[in-house]
Amino acid sequence: MVRNGHGGGKDMLCIKNGTVHDGVHREGFQADILVEDGKIKAIGEKLEIPGDAEVVDAAGLQVYPGFVEAHGHIGLDGSGIGYEGMDYNELNDIISPQMRGIDGVKPLDPALPKAAAAGVTCVCVGPGSANVLGGTFTTIKTVGRRVDDMVVQDGVAMKCAFGENPKRVYRDKKDSSRMTTAALLRETLFKAREYMEKKEAAGDDVSKRPAFDMKLEALLPVMRREIPLKAHAHATEDLFTALRIAREFDLKITLEHVTEGHLIVEELVEENVPLAVGPTLGSASKFELRNKSWTTPGVLAAAGCQVSIITDSPVIPQEYLPLCAGLAVQAGMDPFAALQAITINPAKHAGIADRVGSLEAGKDADIVVTDGCPFEVSTKVRHVFIDGKAVDVPVE
Repeated sequence: MVRNGHGGGKDMLCIKNGTVHDGVHREGFQADILVEDGKIKAIGEKLEIPGDAEVVDAAGLQVYPGFVEAHGHIGLDGSGIGYEGMDYNELNDIISPQMRGIDGVKPLDPALPKAAAAGVTCVCVGPGSANVLGGTFTTIKTVGRRVDDMVVQDGVAMKCAFGENPKRVYRDKKDSSRMTTAALLRETLFKAREYMEKKEAAGDDVSKRPAFDMKLEALLPVMRREIPLKAHAHATEDLFTALRIAREFDLKITLEHVTEGHLIVEELVEENVPLAVGPTLGSASKFELRNKSWTTPGVLAAAGCQVSIITDSPVIPQEYLPLCAGLAVQAGMDPFAALQAITINPAKHAGIADRVGSLEAGKDADIVVTDGCPFEVSTKVRHVFIDGKAVDVPVE
């Protein structure tokens, strides 16, 4: 996938006369956006436009950052091809931190162009929640033929899971209670810490290093606080267990799903960790989802938490991410907080806010142009640009 330029010249684009909602300032403003070689070069009124620039007149239209998903599995499950295409869980080993989401992504999954056409330009994808430790997530753009060329940043977080999913999948093999799940995670983290300490003590003396262990090696970025644990947890007890274990080992952590977060708002405010809330559309398909509510993201955001709204695609199709934000607004969420929950907050959540999530000079030119508020089902996406390149948007 080519992102920057054609031949020896610079690739220029100007989106002019639109109402810009940059994801940083609450109010929209009239401005032009100048793009050069896939990056936003300038945002302002009456910018000087190079003669060879492609010009998109957005008069009467709304301009947004590309929407960002903080937690999903698009590309790893294989849209429309059944169980054989599901590559998001390792079902033979409950502890599998050595797995890498990037190795399971199918760039030609039909779900990806649907997401891109809806304005979802960047997604954080990786293993599911069958395993206590499932492997690393990667962040990718939603266009491309080769995943290596789609990556924004690989290995951004290490998936771990609490609650009913690991118990259900491994009930007859390894895990039949929440206590077991926590014990298995602790045991592995103890081993990883010891492995790290031995490697550090050995220094350059190869003879003193511990025997190579791929699982423990994969956990070193977590133990060194370079990446967080990405903790699947719906129920209050699981949210607190995830936080307790992270504190015991002095680890970074993000909380994923947070279905009962509205029941423990004060505690989550005090913990001050990133929260990815959802998927909320659909029925409560298991006991730990019985308190699922569209009020959750708004209540947490109003209290001061960093909230991202997620589809957990394909649980909710990826293209409905803006709709999910709209349903949260309908349930009382502040509209600007909802916009940030699908732009800058998930970018922060995934550690890639220097690249995506807002319209600012120097960032990737991931831009969505609509004829109205993207939260409304009647709104149509008119243009999508990823790294400054136009994405095919169906004309109705």
